[in-house]
Amino acid sequence: MSVSLNDVDRFEAARPRLQAIAYRLLGSASEAEDAVQDTYLRWQAADPGHIEVPEAWLTKVLTNLCLNQLTSARARRETYVGQWLPEPLLPGDPMLGPADTAERRESVSYAVLTLLERLTPSERAVYVLREAFDYPHREIAEILDISESSSQQILHRAKKHVADGTPRAPRTEIDEATAQRIVEEFLAAATSGRTEPLVKLLTSDAIAIGDGGGKVPARASAFEGAKAVATFMRGLFKPGKAKRAITGGPADIYATTANGSPAVVAVVDGRVIGVMCLELADGHVAAVRSQVNPDKLERATRVWTATDHGEPLITAF
Repeated sequence: MSVSLNDVDRFEAARPRLQAIAYRLLGSASEAEDAVQDTYLRWQAADPGHIEVPEAWLTKVLTNLCLNQLTSARARRETYVGQWLPEPLLPGDPMLGPADTAERRESVSYAVLTLLERLTPSERAVYVLREAFDYPHREIAEILDISESSSQQILHRAKKHVADGTPRAPRTEIDEATAQRIVEEFLAAATSGRTEPLVKLLTSDAIAIGDGGGKVPARASAFEGAKAVATFMRGLFKPGKAKRAITGGPADIYATTANGSPAVVAVVDGRVIGVMCLELADGHVAAVRSQVNPDKLERATRVWTATDHGEPLITAF
């Protein structure tokens, strides 16, 4: 069935919101793009002219596509090589979606996206639609084909699971200047050749975890405790031929944000090879989550190369 230009425009107007919902549901930008495209194909086949409330229809179709994807993704991640972490989004990426409330900013943070992996698909859907996009329970119930009371109960469980996974202090709001300062302090300590300066920046129960997807070396289990994390970081930023062989050459290191948190970005010949997200608690770094799986950095590279970032802070490896 052919789609009119007006129908295409209606879908394109909804695309940014659909992408933002899908990313939060899936934790993967590439899978989110696929889900949105599949939604468009169903929009095309359904004859948009006969759909009374396009936004509600599109959200329902997209959410259910994502629920199906989450069910299969849970099985795939059981065989994933090493740790699984979300695909990071850099500043300016439209998939970050609305950021006008603390709840919306929190919903796309790297820490919360990682915690959402613990939820069932239905818990994740209700949590995202309610907390990130402020859908009323009545609409969520219609989207998921459940009762309004069930939606409320599912949200209560989901919020408890997320809260149970975040025993640290509430997330600190970070502006660009603060993120720059935090990353500069972190890098200065990590490249000092000593563990003590970095230990002072970390919480006592800090963790470091990486996702290489079996394509780039990354430890299968997390480093735990300030001393262990500091020792690992000192070794990570120590120059060496083996590291340059893996990265393809010396890496330019920049300070930025990823998913709204302070982040270290490593770039080789214009290609993002790593994004290290820093989670803060009480003014200290509580977690370091590093995405180095090249499959999950293709979008980051496209966004990164579209803007000028000035001179790197350091050149490492």
